Amino acid sequence: MRRVITFPCEGDTLFGTLDEAPGTTGLLIVSGGNEIRAGAHRGMAALAARVAAAGHPVFRFDRRGVGDSTGVNGGYASAAPDLAAAIATFRTHAPQVTRLVGFGNCDAATALLLHAPGTFDRLLLANPWVVEAGPLPPPAAIRAHYLARLTDPKAWARLLSGQIRFGKLFSGLRRISQKTPEELSQLEAAVFAALAAHPDARVLLASGDATAIAFADAARRAGHAGPVTRIDTASHSFADAAAKAALTDAVLAALG
Repeated sequence: MRRVITFPCEGDTLFGTLDEAPGTTGLLIVSGGNEIRAGAHRGMAALAARVAAAGHPVFRFDRRGVGDSTGVNGGYASAAPDLAAAIATFRTHAPQVTRLVGFGNCDAATALLLHAPGTFDRLLLANPWVVEAGPLPPPAAIRAHYLARLTDPKAWARLLSGQIRFGKLFSGLRRISQKTPEELSQLEAAVFAALAAHPDARVLLASGDATAIAFADAARRAGHAGPVTRIDTASHSFADAAAKAALTDAVLAALG
């Protein structure tokens, strides 16, 4: 059974959805960006249904200022009270849960790492966000994009036929020729310090996603050698059928 639950958070009212199941290991799904708790194309709602069908209760919620919830949207950086309130509500409405797993994609993964240390028995972190704010994609993602195009015969055909503008191509090539700084940004350092303190965390990367590529590059520079599962998709939200199945398998494995 799926039911909607409201709960307080610092004077505001948050909306959550509980997919009930009898299991003692529960999954808390945190939405990334400004997505509502259903996720992109209702992907998180569908994932919750599959996980609950496998016997694990699942709780999702809208943080303040997102979706049905009231308040001001302060982004993932201010989500600590929202997470704490959601965890407490989940435990109240699924009292049989003795083991808690957190799952988040993009900046939701980063929020789980930075705002809930020691709260979860395991974390599954998809495409963790490590990019400082800026107008352009991360350099590692730009390099991967243009290198893929340079090895694609179809891209060369489009270039020779005039479908690809030379100016835009050469601008991109200049950017990939610039060496990425080896030092970690403040956000990158915080994320990898948190990962080191949570050895049971699992990282899940969409192989062709810009955010995932940026994380992999930062992991290399940080010397991070923790477990990483890669799913062969360019979809940030694991939207294609094969990626959905692989994501479900990874979540169920984390719950096992």
